Amino acid sequence: MAMVGGAVYADGRRERSCESLEQAYHQLRSAESRPGRFAWIGLYRPDDAEIRSAREEFGLHSLAVEDTVDAHQRPKLDRYDDMLFLVLRPARYDDEQESVELGELHVFVGPDFVITVRHAEKSDLTPVRQRLENEPDLLRYGPDAVLYGLLDRVVDDLLPVERGLQNDLDEIESEVFGGEPAVSRRIYGLSREVIEFQRATRPLLDVLDALDATVEHHEGDVELRRHLRDVRDHAAQVVERVESHRQLLSNILSVNASLLSQRQNEQATRMTETSLRQNEDMKRISSWAAILFTPTLVATVYGMNFTHMPELDQPWGYPMALVAMLLVGVVLYGVFHRRGWL
Repeated sequence: MAMVGGAVYADGRRERSCESLEQAYHQLRSAESRPGRFAWIGLYRPDDAEIRSAREEFGLHSLAVEDTVDAHQRPKLDRYDDMLFLVLRPARYDDEQESVELGELHVFVGPDFVITVRHAEKSDLTPVRQRLENEPDLLRYGPDAVLYGLLDRVVDDLLPVERGLQNDLDEIESEVFGGEPAVSRRIYGLSREVIEFQRATRPLLDVLDALDATVEHHEGDVELRRHLRDVRDHAAQVVERVESHRQLLSNILSVNASLLSQRQNEQATRMTETSLRQNEDMKRISSWAAILFTPTLVATVYGMNFTHMPELDQPWGYPMALVAMLLVGVVLYGVFHRRGWL
């Protein structure tokens, strides 16, 4: 069932509770009209028939109804004659997942009715209804008071989200300068959440400015506007902080890229130094291998013991072989030393 809350209010107090749309229509129209008498109907993901019923009963504008059916709207305020249509994006922060969960709330406000349409499970409006019912002096302002209560709740719920983002930013700063390898992915993920949150909060200032100009003048309107301006002040603080979070994330991303590049350069330098040391070692090894190779070759050749070999029968053959091995070794050592290999 789409209707999750409904009542008729008069003079700031609940007059009748309603269990269905038809009952709300009947209770609102059956009694004699009195100042401040209005119906507050709460719907959760209504179907086309229920939206069409509310449209026919209260004369809702077709464009506003179309936006409600389609959903996925950004915060805005539209005025259709004596009716206001408001779109809000309630938010909740899941610190474990580091994600901003955005809901969607559509509000129709007329002279004698308020219809709230929720498109997300999290934006429960029961606390708003309870608060206003406990403040009859405020609820006497009628539908405008309900509108204020909804805005106040949505804006208040933005503050814990902003604090959650701030905590994650502090952790990311520590990880960046601590050299955490996976911090880049976390930065990109949090940047996406901040951008989504910013899209849900920044238009609120325009909505509240427009609402301040469209609230009808009636007795007590000045006090209600004071409440609305207080809500705008809180919303402005959140918007400013979110903007600073986005700029800080951009700076952190640049710093992280610089630090990553610096670490890569240092690693490349170390690898180059290691490679140079290995080259020097290879030069020394190759030089000594070449020096030792010549006497080994001579000794190996003359160690074959073939019958017919030159100088085997000569008395100077052995000394000549030794001198040749020593001479070649000395010459090679001198050449490699001159080239800096030894």
